[in-house]
Amino acid sequence: MSKPIRVAVVGGGPAGLYFSYLLKRSRPDAEIQVVEQNPADATFGFGVVFSDRALDFLKDDDGETHAIIAPLMQTWHDLTVIHRGRTIPIDGVGFAAIGRLQLLQLLQNRLQTVGIEPVFKRRPTSISEFENCDLIVGADGVNSIVRKGREHAFETKITESSNRFAWYGTPKRFDTLTQTFLETDWGGVTAHHYRYAPDMSTFIIEMRAGTWERAGLANLTDEESKGMCERIFADTLEGQPLVANNSVWRRFPRICNENWSADNMVLVGDALHTAHFSIGSGTRLAMEDAIALAKAITAHPNDMREALTSYQQHRKPIVEKIVEAADASLRWYECMDEHMRLEPYEFAYSYITRSGRVDARRLRQIAPRFMDAYNAQRNCSGRA
Repeated sequence: MSKPIRVAVVGGGPAGLYFSYLLKRSRPDAEIQVVEQNPADATFGFGVVFSDRALDFLKDDDGETHAIIAPLMQTWHDLTVIHRGRTIPIDGVGFAAIGRLQLLQLLQNRLQTVGIEPVFKRRPTSISEFENCDLIVGADGVNSIVRKGREHAFETKITESSNRFAWYGTPKRFDTLTQTFLETDWGGVTAHHYRYAPDMSTFIIEMRAGTWERAGLANLTDEESKGMCERIFADTLEGQPLVANNSVWRRFPRICNENWSADNMVLVGDALHTAHFSIGSGTRLAMEDAIALAKAITAHPNDMREALTSYQQHRKPIVEKIVEAADASLRWYECMDEHMRLEPYEFAYSYITRSGRVDARRLRQIAPRFMDAYNAQRNCSGRA
């Protein structure tokens, strides 16, 4: 028989909410408190995107949650690259998206079904507030308070991309996940954009640091910056505005921890690892962390140390493979001006193979129409 456990979950994002729901479902005797610094109806960013088969990873163990979320997602089977005014579809590379706030609200509702009410607008000043807990879960993102001050124990490494990016939304509807690349007087700029609701899309603008500086964006107010981006991408937006929500210029933080737990503390999601947004895996990684941690605790009901060891041993190799692909994608974007010198189809091929997860053989299987067009273009230019 398992003994009751007391768990504090710091952070009410997808990882924290879903882990709490799963653990309470499998361990009804667990006392779980969830604290989140933001209000219940607040979130930064707009939509979140899932690559490949969306939420299929939920089907086997949690079909009910899958059945609630999946029908609300925007889905498409191709993606589009726009370079030098040329629109290039890449078939067979599907994605799905949902509003971040809508996803959080759905997960909050799931948590209520197992009798847990998160405490919102509470940011712990110290984890000593949870000293009576058997386990403290750091699901509190990039600036994790659970991790802070314990970087040596977790063997934390944090670096930042040299690129600058800003996360906007727009009421402009896009049919697919689209990557638009533009050449400006200051250098190359790109927008990652996709719809996450019938009437709203995410619109992430990214550029190299030198481009950002030459454009003068460092000296503009947030509103002036938004206006400049609307002008740069006027043709893409087709008269629609950008919508800001804490849309400041940032550099992507690359976070990794060699040790996933320390004493009675464990990390999940962005507190543990980050994956560049260009591969669409951040939220999925967070939710899969939650699944793996809940399973490990359930499998080792009377030995928390063994549970945390099992969590890391089984999950870490999977995460490392995805993060490796995300890092390769990030490096591609850091050199995107050089890539943009390529002709459109050569550029699109470089783009779709940037993470190292697909090659020509794999593309022939999943994107035959694109590969036919790509090879035809190479034949015309004498590169075959």
